Amino acid sequence: MGAWSARHKKTAVFGWLLFVVLAAVLGGMHGGTKVGRDESVPGEVSRAARILDDAGIKAPAGETVLVQSPELTADAPAFRAAVAQVVAAVDGTGKAAAVRSPYDTKAVSADGHSALVQLTLKGDRDEAVADVPAVMDAVAGVQKQHPELTVVELGDASSGKWIQDQFADDFTRAEWTAVPLALGILLVAFGALVAAVLPVVLALTAFVAAGGLVALASGLLHTSDDASSVMLLVGLAVGVDYCLFYLRREREERAAGRDLADALAVAAATSGRAVLVSGVTVVVAMAGMFLTGIADFRAMAFGTIVVVVTAVLGSLTVLPALLSMLGDRVAKGRVPFLGRVRRPEAATTGGRFWNAVLTPVLRRPLAATLLAGAFLLGLAAPLLTMHTANLTFQQQLPRGNALVTASQKIEAAFPGSPAPATVVIRATDISSPAMTAAIADLKARALASGRMHGPVDVTVHREQNVATVDIPLDGSGNDATSNAALKALRDDIVPATVLKVPGTEAPVTGQTAGSHDFNAKMTGSLPAVFGFVVAFAFLLMLTSFRSLAVAATAVVLNLLSVGAAYGVLTLVFQHGVGASLLGTTGVGAVESWVPLFLFVILFGLSMDYHVFVVSRIKEGRDRGLPTRAAIAHGIRSTAGVVTSAAVIMVAVFAVFGTLSMQAMKQMGVGLAVAVLIDATVIRAVLLPAVMTLLGERNWYLPRLLHWLPDLSHGEPAAPVGTGGALHGPAAPRHRIEV
Repeated sequence: MGAWSARHKKTAVFGWLLFVVLAAVLGGMHGGTKVGRDESVPGEVSRAARILDDAGIKAPAGETVLVQSPELTADAPAFRAAVAQVVAAVDGTGKAAAVRSPYDTKAVSADGHSALVQLTLKGDRDEAVADVPAVMDAVAGVQKQHPELTVVELGDASSGKWIQDQFADDFTRAEWTAVPLALGILLVAFGALVAAVLPVVLALTAFVAAGGLVALASGLLHTSDDASSVMLLVGLAVGVDYCLFYLRREREERAAGRDLADALAVAAATSGRAVLVSGVTVVVAMAGMFLTGIADFRAMAFGTIVVVVTAVLGSLTVLPALLSMLGDRVAKGRVPFLGRVRRPEAATTGGRFWNAVLTPVLRRPLAATLLAGAFLLGLAAPLLTMHTANLTFQQQLPRGNALVTASQKIEAAFPGSPAPATVVIRATDISSPAMTAAIADLKARALASGRMHGPVDVTVHREQNVATVDIPLDGSGNDATSNAALKALRDDIVPATVLKVPGTEAPVTGQTAGSHDFNAKMTGSLPAVFGFVVAFAFLLMLTSFRSLAVAATAVVLNLLSVGAAYGVLTLVFQHGVGASLLGTTGVGAVESWVPLFLFVILFGLSMDYHVFVVSRIKEGRDRGLPTRAAIAHGIRSTAGVVTSAAVIMVAVFAVFGTLSMQAMKQMGVGLAVAVLIDATVIRAVLLPAVMTLLGERNWYLPRLLHWLPDLSHGEPAAPVGTGGALHGPAAPRHRIEV
């Protein structure tokens, strides 16, 4: 691929541009089909959504307006007048389908100082989110007229509107922050503008093309907002890294005295192969997410696979074509005070820091292994206390947010889960005396259970033979109290009442049910996903390096880095240790999808460094260097590239750690910590120490496995001139096999 692209430069470059433009335009024209509510959460929640969709019933978005006074009670004339103003103002917007006064619903707090005006908005949830600003403005107008009272709004549409807008703002901020960061780091790494811009441009074009391809395919495999964020996060990180690996090797070979054609050939045979193996590993790891059966995970997996494949394709085709076009002009635009792009001797000696770290590690590999292993196990220890949950919007939003403040006020005045459980009943005859009695019994038993409270709302759709019963649960929504109430409702109350009527179906949905079902489905799929990813990563490393020890070492070291990242995630976001440094607090749980997502992403991304470093070690070993010398050469010669790549990844991921949404913070911090650990403790200490302890056993392949395909590359020619630290026999100059 590299040789063809170098010979057909214009075809490769303009072909890539045409591909990017066509993918973006066609994807934009097609538009993206998002994951629907009937497939977003498995279990009873999905069944309930299908019943409502089949009946053509759009679940209305409910809103609540709290009217509260520290002095007046709800019976005071001034208080009643304020409530009447809220009802009139909301009704006057024309956006509300129904507005209910607290004097009709009895939604008055026990102390009499708070009351709830309840309303539903017209249309489906998307329409409600679009219309809710008018209602919020009306409520804000009443608050201005009554500064002595608290008049605040909270509900599905208002919180959905804030999250939607904030998601878009965060995504834009991430784009405008991550790209300049990556460019700045590359400027430092290369010291030249052209060399720094090239990886960023290729990564961005890969992301744009992948976005178009995902939109085109979304009719068959639905996409999501989370998938778009993940595509940007991973696409920018791996796209820049892949180009960096390739470009640094080409620059290194040119500095060692090779002509341009030979330098590109060596880069294709070594770094190009490492990019290909790394990309395949990421794809395989992400494919494991399909085993969860969760639509959002499928969307994230598919989006990530497409952007990684696109980045690999660009790195192996258009990049060598551009390098062939530019030649040594890739080093143009030198930045003052940043030094040369790459000194010839740096290819094999590394920097002072890495030498200072590597020398004692190679001298005392057992001590280094024990110390580094103990450090990582210590970081991973909090993992034993990890609790996962679908975070409520109150937990997702930053401290001091107006919606969070409103939620806290409502919760204090009206204890219990802010989002009710909904029993969706489909019957043969929803108006029959038996069903009417069963629904009344359901309501009575729920209130008598001591785990649920009023008001219980019953809505009957006679034409569709469907009814919905909204039952507020005790607890915060995703804590043990709420889960116990949900279990009692599903396992005891519903079967003992409405399900006794023949031909009835009655799944329970809602916020608590969604969190419970999501966690149950994900927990059940974890063994399959973990087993799939670990097994295939092991097989890929085994066939790539034809070594049992290298494959096993890669899996174990990656598991250690993932465990350490989990521990830090639990410590910071669940227990709150150091959370204030990130502008957040401990929320008592880790977002339920984050650990699995981190596992598959990190297992794929960490292979970037592992394949790149071990390839260089294997290259030295194949040329006749003793294993210990090959390890030293491989670590030192890749130290600069790995450092630059890791700094870029950590910077890009850390940007997501600064965003508003708690889930995005957790994802960004988890990835940043894991990559930092992987590029330092794992690659600079544990990997060389373990390989040194294993010695020649690193390259052991049992006779029974000799049938495995040989995916190793043919040796490129030995370095020319001062760069030649390898003294083994040179292979034929143009032998490049994959």
